[in-house]
Amino acid sequence: MKIGIDGRAAKWYHGTGIGTYTNQLIKSLSKVDCDNNYLIFIPQCDSIDNLQSNFKMELVESAPSKSFWDDINVPNILNNADIELYHVPQNGVGLSDNIQCKKVITLHDIIPLKMPETVSDRYLKIFNDELPKILDSCDGIITVSNFSKADIASEFKFPADKIYVTPLAAEDIYRPMSKCQSKSIITQKYGIQEDFILYVGGFSPRKNILGLIEAYSALPNKLKETFKLVITGRKGPSYSKYKNRAEELHISNNVVFTDFIPIEDMPLFYNATEVLVYPSFYEGFGLPPIEAMACGTPVIASNVTSLPEVCYESALFIDPNDIDALSYDIERVLSNSLLKLTMVKKSLTRSKTFSWNKTALNTISAYEAIINS
Repeated sequence: MKIGIDGRAAKWYHGTGIGTYTNQLIKSLSKVDCDNNYLIFIPQCDSIDNLQSNFKMELVESAPSKSFWDDINVPNILNNADIELYHVPQNGVGLSDNIQCKKVITLHDIIPLKMPETVSDRYLKIFNDELPKILDSCDGIITVSNFSKADIASEFKFPADKIYVTPLAAEDIYRPMSKCQSKSIITQKYGIQEDFILYVGGFSPRKNILGLIEAYSALPNKLKETFKLVITGRKGPSYSKYKNRAEELHISNNVVFTDFIPIEDMPLFYNATEVLVYPSFYEGFGLPPIEAMACGTPVIASNVTSLPEVCYESALFIDPNDIDALSYDIERVLSNSLLKLTMVKKSLTRSKTFSWNKTALNTISAYEAIINS
């Protein structure tokens, strides 16, 4: 097969779910596939290192601005007649009209349709105006969970047999490390000396950070004195709302907003924390729980959308609208060492069922099915 992949998100959107997916997919395809030929489109002056000789780079014009969705929406001009299949990993945004070969997109989720108030106006407009046209021209869709597959098939009446599920995985950097050493480095670099509860992810309202802050506030005072709540992620437009809520609840000294954490430091946080809490209202997959599990970290997650499928029996599941239940389960994990140990073992076992090599092999199978259809 001769495959073209839009790799721009791997460079422009690194550190996000879509950027991580694109980067890891290309690298893992190179690890498992020596037979097929790949043409990877990346921004000028960039490259993806250590790929096999059957992977070629094609540089495209790049002038990144502050809006990823504006940048990526400039279509690639694909003039290589030898390409049999072209793959756009970032929800199809930026798919060129003039491509004559077969086309596949990775549609991670349909959050803009389900929760439009939680995405940027620019992305919402692109999604609503262009996705129906993109889907009309697609020969197949790759998505990241069976939940998303059912969501996409139902919402767009897209044939389910042309939607291929390729679950994601944690990167290799996420693994068990010394808890003591991880906490020591975090103290030195970020000034966090206390034990803590961790949230990892974006600041979108769909992530339910307000609910997490309120659940933390409801913990017994003794636990709040012992464990801080650490909220990572780049401070977006919602930050002031979360900060103000912590102040209203008189817990602002206990809630730490770290801002953006470099990816190389994230394993430290997962290994140092007592528990990852991920009370999101909607996820197409949800990488942080799997990353945490790969580090042997207990996870509390929502019981909605894709998260039960991803975490299966290894997490404690809560209704994201039930603040009392969330607070109760956080207290249980912090107070019950036997429960915590059981969850550590389940986390490590569950994380091993996912790998980027599996994702790559599943993707190759999808490519073959689409080309031969």
